[in-house]
Amino acid sequence: MYKGEDRVIAALKKGPLSIKIISQETGLNEDSVRRIVESLKERGFVKQDVKTERSHSPTAELIGYATGKQDFPEYSVFKKALKGAAVSDLDPAEKSIGIRWAKQHGFVAIEKGKLTTTKTQEDVEAHIAQLKKTYDQLATNGRCDDDLKPIREEFIQRKLATVNLVHKITVQLTDKEYVADTGFDINVPGPDASLGKNHPITTITKKIKTIMTELGFEEMQGSIVESSFWNFDALFQPQDHPARELADTFYLDRKSPLPKDKKLVDRVKKAHEEGWKYKWDTEEAQKSVLRTHTTCLSARNLAALKDKKPRKFFAIGRVFRNEATDYSHLAEFHQVEGIIAWEGAKFTDLLGTLKLFYSKLGFEKIRFRPSYFPYTEPSLEIEVYFEEKKQWLELGGAGIFRPEVSIPLAGVYPVLAWGLSLERPLMLALELDDIRTFYKNELDFLKNSRLDI
Repeated sequence: MYKGEDRVIAALKKGPLSIKIISQETGLNEDSVRRIVESLKERGFVKQDVKTERSHSPTAELIGYATGKQDFPEYSVFKKALKGAAVSDLDPAEKSIGIRWAKQHGFVAIEKGKLTTTKTQEDVEAHIAQLKKTYDQLATNGRCDDDLKPIREEFIQRKLATVNLVHKITVQLTDKEYVADTGFDINVPGPDASLGKNHPITTITKKIKTIMTELGFEEMQGSIVESSFWNFDALFQPQDHPARELADTFYLDRKSPLPKDKKLVDRVKKAHEEGWKYKWDTEEAQKSVLRTHTTCLSARNLAALKDKKPRKFFAIGRVFRNEATDYSHLAEFHQVEGIIAWEGAKFTDLLGTLKLFYSKLGFEKIRFRPSYFPYTEPSLEIEVYFEEKKQWLELGGAGIFRPEVSIPLAGVYPVLAWGLSLERPLMLALELDDIRTFYKNELDFLKNSRLDI
């Protein structure tokens, strides 16, 4: 029996109450109330009712659109269509986002590369007003009127709003008459204490490190806070690329200095301005981010090479993406990074290394599929066959760094490179259906997981 049980029972005689209200009624702190309620529930004196309520929050990108810092991309496209602009006159955000939603809402059409309006300005401005009205309601209380719910769902699809689930728990008495425990039976056997064990992610991390060092790779390490220069620019990712938007990347409110090697910075700048045909901005390159991949470590290590001797590096580290979590996606996860800097390397060396790596992890059936990644060419996806599910699963990407990446950094080409998932092969090995299981800290999972690698 917990101290204060009688006070909780007395409070609940007034009717169903939340944990917070019980705490206020009894003078017990909320943690104590939770322990007491759990004990009473196990003994059948109370029951809990859990209701999940959904609310929504606008992202920083939506706030910028709705408060007038910038136009919604579809509205910007419409205004240019009024002036007879061509598709080629649009900026990258208008091309990648604006056209899609302007066409979907019937604002514009495209004829021979030219934009034409298909709605009046009054109709379009009325629609934009509805977008702003939906934002106002979400920002105020996380909900909106029924007629605005289609717009709310559009915001979620566009990653302009996030979904928040709030669990509301109420406690009430059952029909069982409450009888207080009078003492403890010291002869009741207790469970054996569990032995400590490694988390599955720790186990597979150690295994991968062993494999890579046996294959002659050197480990790379670095901070999870990185500059945009190393995270994006050094990898020849243009400064207007959608991956740099707030909806995809976590930014920090501080600057990171550019490398002290001015010649290196100039080479990267030249690669951007000649390759992407725009003026490279040092301010954009100094923005601080939570690294979106461990490839920034590869960029740093290539830039630090003092000669062109063959070198092999790998890294296992946490990376961050600003996206909603579900059974197959996390906002924070691990990536296995590898590069081989060797001017005699061939594409077949990359395929052989990857096949050998996965075979040492216990995956024998492996195949490669052509793909596209921003900073490798040619590029491929690695898939392994999951026997239990009888299906192929994509585990990562690989390729040869584009010359615009490796030449400015180290003057070396080719450089073989790959970025692989850590959690996904672990899901296969443990036969899990939800990637979030690794981070829920559920004791049953931690005690019973068996990883035979």
